[in-house]
Amino acid sequence: MNQKKTFKFYIALWVAKIAAVALKILRRNATYFPGKIALTICPDFMGRLEKPKTIIGVTGTNGKTTTCNMINDILAQNGYGFINNKYGSNIDGGIATTLIQGATLRGKAKKDLAVLEIDERSANKVYPYITPTYLVCTNLFRDSLMRNAHTEFISSILNQYIPKETIMIENADDLICSHIAEENKKIYFSIDKLETDVEHFENITSDIRICPKCLTKLEYEYVRYHHIGKAHCPNCDYKTPEPDYSVTKIDLNNMQMIVKTKEQEETYDLVNDNIINIYNMLAAIIVLKQLGLTQKQINTSFAKLKIVETRYSKEVYQKYPIITQLAKGMNPIACSMAFDYTRKQSGNKAVIIILDDLHEEANGSENTAWHYDTDYEFLNDNSIKQLIIAGPRYLDSYIRCLMANIPAEKIVHKKDILEAVEELKLEGIDKIFILHDLYSIEETKQIKQKVKELIDKKEQNIKTEESEEE
Repeated sequence: MNQKKTFKFYIALWVAKIAAVALKILRRNATYFPGKIALTICPDFMGRLEKPKTIIGVTGTNGKTTTCNMINDILAQNGYGFINNKYGSNIDGGIATTLIQGATLRGKAKKDLAVLEIDERSANKVYPYITPTYLVCTNLFRDSLMRNAHTEFISSILNQYIPKETIMIENADDLICSHIAEENKKIYFSIDKLETDVEHFENITSDIRICPKCLTKLEYEYVRYHHIGKAHCPNCDYKTPEPDYSVTKIDLNNMQMIVKTKEQEETYDLVNDNIINIYNMLAAIIVLKQLGLTQKQINTSFAKLKIVETRYSKEVYQKYPIITQLAKGMNPIACSMAFDYTRKQSGNKAVIIILDDLHEEANGSENTAWHYDTDYEFLNDNSIKQLIIAGPRYLDSYIRCLMANIPAEKIVHKKDILEAVEELKLEGIDKIFILHDLYSIEETKQIKQKVKELIDKKEQNIKTEESEEE
């Protein structure tokens, strides 16, 4: 329920709207600052502002942005009117800005629906004022050590502040995520056991090995990655919950999956073959189903979607597939999954890595311990013929690669990005992977262009040699 509007609230609203207009005139980013101003003037501003009747929230360590983008794009393609923070911040200031943009000068909501990506660390600043109708929790892993500390810390914040009225949509295969907000109504999603699942952990880290209720060692029936899988406590009732929506079959040859509920089975076309994005698709399907969309509406829209290029892209240039993928520095699980995905792709590969947590947008450098929670060992694979490491953190990554027993002769390591890429060897290479950080998008574009130039140079040399032979 919205709190009573005060004179201070209206001042905050109007100043924020003026600031938003001024920033747009100056061609500056207006996705965070207006909300920050409003919260400075009126700290409980979001509690007094009228919100849309239905609010979809998406939180979790990895996959928030991709899941939200899927939901936003499919809703838009099906004619839904809504507000979202797709181009803005997912913390309190950015969310306040989104609500301001979706409100009249009197603080009335213009739309009945909102889709909000919500940073899990900001729970204490958001949920006291906003009650999501549905809240997706994609997963919970260790993340930026300086900001998020540990999953138990993040879990405690979520458990304390998520409103009891909110319906939770949770990843059942994540034992941490699936036990958030225990008293709330739940909708669980899962992917059935896969042929690629294993009996024991391959990763360096696992964020839950001990039962949080009785401290007994958990028993895993299978492990998918990190602590994602199916497990139970042999001493109490703590276990992986039964799903309401489950993927029973993934057909990568036809790029389809079968989703089963208690009532029916439905087939959906895959947007991407990465297991994380299949989880993201499943979460998006549940949200869209709750909003009344049909399988046909959702699947027709999936056929038009692709993962945002800042997250993943694939381009075949002169017969060379060039794949860019977000590895997300300071996030050991996201990096490990990018490394694992790369090694499992077919063919011989050259891999270029730029993990730049020194970027000013990342608030400078932080504790480098995350490198040692990251599975660089996945890059020690026979199919990876060359590893090029560049950027401000190149020495940290290089040392970690040596600790993973990757042969030094396979590795090129230089601070200057283009100088390092200049040493790319294309002989015997089928694919080039560029694994980049969230704050290295422009550098990634430069790397990709340089790779294309090297491919052109190689092809020109081949033509010259063939001409001379004739």
